Amino acid sequence: MASRRQHVRWWSSTRRRGVRRRLYELLEGSSSEDRVGRAVNGALVALVLGNVLAAVLETVPRLMLHDAVALRGFETFSLIAFALEYAVRLWIAPEDPRYRGLAHRIARWRYARTLPALVDLAAWLPFAVSALWGVDLRTLAILRLMRFVKLARYSPGMQSLFEVLRAERQSLLACLWLLVAAVLVAASAMYVAEGSVQPDRLGSIPLAMWWAIATVTTVGYGDVYPITAGGRVIAGLTMLTGIIMIALPVGIIATAFVDVIKRRDFVITWGMLARVPLFADLDAAAIGEIHKVLSAHTAQSGEIIVRRGEQARSMYFIASGEVELEFGDETAMLGRGQFFGEMALLHSTRRAATARARRRCMLLVLDADDLAEVIRHHPDIGQRIRSMAKEEEGPRSVTRRSDIAAGEVPDKDASA
Repeated sequence: MASRRQHVRWWSSTRRRGVRRRLYELLEGSSSEDRVGRAVNGALVALVLGNVLAAVLETVPRLMLHDAVALRGFETFSLIAFALEYAVRLWIAPEDPRYRGLAHRIARWRYARTLPALVDLAAWLPFAVSALWGVDLRTLAILRLMRFVKLARYSPGMQSLFEVLRAERQSLLACLWLLVAAVLVAASAMYVAEGSVQPDRLGSIPLAMWWAIATVTTVGYGDVYPITAGGRVIAGLTMLTGIIMIALPVGIIATAFVDVIKRRDFVITWGMLARVPLFADLDAAAIGEIHKVLSAHTAQSGEIIVRRGEQARSMYFIASGEVELEFGDETAMLGRGQFFGEMALLHSTRRAATARARRRCMLLVLDADDLAEVIRHHPDIGQRIRSMAKEEEGPRSVTRRSDIAAGEVPDKDASA
């Protein structure tokens, strides 16, 4: 009996972990192949956009949407959906790689203190308070518009920007310190130069700081301006200082943003290279050398990338999109992370299939000439690639008449 209870308890725990892991894959997973996950995230994005649109239109008096029954119902539905989403994300926090190995309670507490979790909490908690205790928060439209921030979760670009701000926070704080110093110096100088001439506008340093902020930030409202020669000289120097002050943080963020994007693309490309059988045995340094000679190509939907029978001189990695390989009367579909044409790098062969873009594709191209140049400078890379190619040769996989290897094409029997 006790053994049966233990078995039931184990089965229940295992099933719960499986459900939690699946929910984590749906909400937090980044796989583009998971259609259910894409649908769930797409629905959440649509719900956020619908809430933002409703909050904006509700402020237009002539539309009279403030008390519309449908709008109130949509707000109630959104409140429940966002609260449920927050609860689920909190429950699946132990599946996050950052918190694995921690007690579930600690993992959830740590997740609850992250910025995305706090944004999710702000998306529903104030309105739940309003509904339960009758506090009128509808006039605080900014709280509803904050739901727009939730979209950052689904934008790799915004995530990269947040990563940049986090990484460069020391430099940005230094820029802020310089900006404050410039404002104080400019305000003090303008107070000395024109405080007695314009006492109502520049009669004190706090009053002059308004002019200094507007000038240093290059806004220049024109409501306060110098009228003496000394004041105009100070204003000119302040304007030049403002240009430098604005350029500093912009340059820091732009440079760091480019580095983050390159690093992310590098990781993705590295993973694709490491999966190619020809390069599987290469070390990190060798793969890095090959990575340097890759070039990018964008193929539009329906575009023929290579034709069957033509001379093969390059191989292709699919960074995004889908490519269809046409072997006469047979076809095969390749997706993100897969590759084709690898034997063109080793043998003077002709294409065994026509490759056509099913939809817009981003491809990474490795030319045989570029690889030969790498091998010329690093003979050990060529030796490893050739030895790997010999191991992979077979009746259909690698032949000197064809550059399409069996390992590149999905196994129809296995997929079935």
